[in-house]
Amino acid sequence: MGALKLVAVSAGLSKPSSTRLLADRLAEATVRELAAADRKVEVEVVELRELAVDIAHHLVTGFPSPALGAALERVTGADGLIVVTPVFAASYSGLFKSFFDLVEPDALTGTPVLLAATGGTARHSLVLDHALRPLFAYLHALTPPTAVYAATDDWGAGADTYGGGLPARIDRAGGEFGRLVGAVRGDGPGAVRGGEAGEAEVVPFEELLGKPA
Repeated sequence: MGALKLVAVSAGLSKPSSTRLLADRLAEATVRELAAADRKVEVEVVELRELAVDIAHHLVTGFPSPALGAALERVTGADGLIVVTPVFAASYSGLFKSFFDLVEPDALTGTPVLLAATGGTARHSLVLDHALRPLFAYLHALTPPTAVYAATDDWGAGADTYGGGLPARIDRAGGEFGRLVGAVRGDGPGAVRGGEAGEAEVVPFEELLGKPA
């Protein structure tokens, strides 16, 4: 069985970026979960800040640059996606939305997607369920139950060592996501199975996540 391909999409605008940092930590937690199941993983990162001008040109002209075209191919060809956006005006950023507007509506069908966001205060945490989850439901992606929001205060030294803080949420989300990716892209129990006429058989979430019904 070949290596699984994970792609982390970061819409952070600064460098360094807490959005990119959260994407990296979620990827590490996912790799740990899959490594425990003897699954090899290749991780790539797509930094949207580096593609901002290309995205704008594509929206106007309808033609992607080579760099943007390659990024879209990596995203739509991934076995699993980790998507992280900063919060602007109580929702995902315009750059984040513009990029996923360029993804074909059916290109992410059945793809596991881990949702995450960063912001200044915890008041914006509802963006995960009110904005991100509906967007990827429209794209027919599979999103695990746990999504991760990281406020500025979550990155303090105390938060990094406190067992119930951000690190614990990252580990839980990475564990769920890793099991989901392994199940959907694997050959064992819980794998997505083809039905008649090429349609996928719906598998209960409890089975995909390796939990008893």
